[in-house]
Amino acid sequence: MGRKRCVGADCSKMAAGCCGVKKQKLSGSPGSGGPGGVGAGNGVAGTGHCGSDLGIGSSSTVAAGNMNRVNGLGCPGGSSSSTNALTPTPGGYNSAGLSPNLSLGSGSGSGGRKMVVSAEMCCFCFDVLYCHLYGYQPPRTPRFTNDSYPLFVTWKIGRDKRLRGCIGTFSAMNLHPGLREYTLTSALKDSRFPPVTRDELPRLFCSVSLLTNFEDVGDYLDWEVGVHGIRIEFFNEKGSKRTATYLPEVAKEQGWDHIQTIDSLLRKGGYKAPITNDFRKTIKLTRYRSEKMTMSYAEYIAHRQHHHYQNGTGHPLPPYNHYS
Repeated sequence: MGRKRCVGADCSKMAAGCCGVKKQKLSGSPGSGGPGGVGAGNGVAGTGHCGSDLGIGSSSTVAAGNMNRVNGLGCPGGSSSSTNALTPTPGGYNSAGLSPNLSLGSGSGSGGRKMVVSAEMCCFCFDVLYCHLYGYQPPRTPRFTNDSYPLFVTWKIGRDKRLRGCIGTFSAMNLHPGLREYTLTSALKDSRFPPVTRDELPRLFCSVSLLTNFEDVGDYLDWEVGVHGIRIEFFNEKGSKRTATYLPEVAKEQGWDHIQTIDSLLRKGGYKAPITNDFRKTIKLTRYRSEKMTMSYAEYIAHRQHHHYQNGTGHPLPPYNHYS
């Protein structure tokens, strides 16, 4: 069985992207760097990312204060200031006007307790991205909880829901600034992809994942596919420590079993030697759970229309003739 870990100072060391690895921290001022994700090296957050010069599976960490930005979903293969346009009134985020098919996703919830993640968080992420792309002042502070959680923001696109960007942090972060930051980081700075554009907005899906229940486990097989996310630490052929992680939904979506998931993570983490069962036993594994909510752009627009009608706020809605 696993040993529970706190999500705070200790877990701030757990920066690892689920299609990436961790790299020794590079010199540079906080907030500098580039596309977010995780790096590779001595277990310290650094810079680099999936498909970067660190090699396949490498990821990049952008330092922002003490935050570690992390590449999100595993791939098998600044805001501007002007008028307060798209801003809802404080407390304007509610479920009214949203379609009932908002998905909670794999690994959502834990032990039957009330979930923290909500559709309002996805709405807020869409607002943040919309305001940024159209040059409006960032939306006001939302009314959902500002408690601290490790979090990921994921963007997918099209009917087949192809990954478009996913970056987050294993450091617990207040949700209001955390979602603002990682909304834009995942949409614009995931270097596996070009920045999201206005024209792509109508085809986007936004997912917010809040990570909970971190546990160190002694057996690399002591986790459940579709329930737990996993983070592994291992030493590569050159003796360098590497880390890699997959969010809870990845293994299930790919149809992988335990061994296939572990081996995929090792490869994504840059391990190139033959993978033996004896080597797998040397892995340090941490399992965790996730609360996840997903919303489509159409559902976001339905919410914005309802809110505009109900409250008479003056924010502009995206022009339909532009997105038809």
